[in-house]
Amino acid sequence: MSGPEFRVVRDPIWNTIRVDAIAMRIVDTAAFQRLRYIRQLGHAHLVYPGATHTRFDHALGVYHLARRALHLLDERGLLGGAAGEGAELVPYAALLHDIGHYAFSHAIEELEPERTPGDHEAVAERFFRSEALALALAPLGEDAPGRIFDLIRGRSDAPLAGLVSGSLDLDKMEYLRRDARFCGVPYGEVDVDRLLQGLLVLPAPESGRLEIGVDEKALSALESLLFAKYQMFRNVYWHHAVRSATALYKRIVESAVEAEWLGPDELVGPTDEELLFRIAERARARGAGGPLARRVTERWLPALRERRLPKRAVEIPAADMDGGERIPELAGDLSARRGVEDEWAVELGLEPGEVFIDFPVKPAMFQSNALVRRSGGTVVRIGSGGIRGLIDLPALAEALYRSARVLRVFTLERRTLDPARVLERLSRR
Repeated sequence: MSGPEFRVVRDPIWNTIRVDAIAMRIVDTAAFQRLRYIRQLGHAHLVYPGATHTRFDHALGVYHLARRALHLLDERGLLGGAAGEGAELVPYAALLHDIGHYAFSHAIEELEPERTPGDHEAVAERFFRSEALALALAPLGEDAPGRIFDLIRGRSDAPLAGLVSGSLDLDKMEYLRRDARFCGVPYGEVDVDRLLQGLLVLPAPESGRLEIGVDEKALSALESLLFAKYQMFRNVYWHHAVRSATALYKRIVESAVEAEWLGPDELVGPTDEELLFRIAERARARGAGGPLARRVTERWLPALRERRLPKRAVEIPAADMDGGERIPELAGDLSARRGVEDEWAVELGLEPGEVFIDFPVKPAMFQSNALVRRSGGTVVRIGSGGIRGLIDLPALAEALYRSARVLRVFTLERRTLDPARVLERLSRR
């Protein structure tokens, strides 16, 4: 204890995190403790053994950065009057921003919309109904849960809302640094100190509304964040074996929901291991020994647990196929994708469900609409093209996105597909 109002948490990224009394009450709720058992990077630990860090420690890190950012802004007299409206809620929104996360990170959010209750920000509302969490937030006022939820969802008009959801949100600064450290890679280096020092509260040129922004002098630090994001997607988040494990996991969950062993609402709440155990249990109880239940319990789940991952039958960089524009996005069309996958499974002598098409989507990877105060005092918005001569990375967004994306077809047993034939088949849709 560092005093009656704070506890100290030692952290490998930020060293010392001082947790205030309200935050500590939030941390002690069952809803928040659940985050200890949800890995930050899903199945990346199957490739990078150190990547076993969790949503719990990441959330504490974002809370810490929120407190640092507010302290720096206040120290410079930037939180007076309207600019500081809602500032007292920002650290708690930062702490709770991942409260609704599904098991194994973002994978379930890649399923078809009708098979999930929504993204993790939308699902967070269910956890806000928890009596324990409501009691923890009570000292902040009766309307605090709703206002915090709006900050998390990006629906708040508070001037500092961008610290929680936006181009300059603290979530990105935290997860890039933490993910790189635990994966043991040098790609996530972000000049967090310079970014925090450069934060400002600025009037939007188009409306006059106050928003979080950055001083021109800190733009190189913002570029470091955007480039780190590109490097992490290319080398870690979209690593072929990470995507292979993710594809297999998605097929397991997808099949369980399709077979009605689980309802979509039951995907909300379980931790990583709880969800896999529940699927196995339901497959045995409700699958009645059928072929799908046997595939899930005897082939797919053991393959995932024992790292016998699907192999690459073909791999085609988006840069080699006009950026992938002529390949329809199959992620949102289960019947079409499954039809192609099962057609190839028959041709390759595999069972249905053992071919996986993977073409990850992240069109807003470099999107930025942050406000910047120029050296002469004018305020401009970065936009998709960056600011000529100052921050040019967003202008390269399309080329970088194309170089990071790869179309892959995975098969549970090693097989080979001809790239030209794959492209021809997928282009027919």
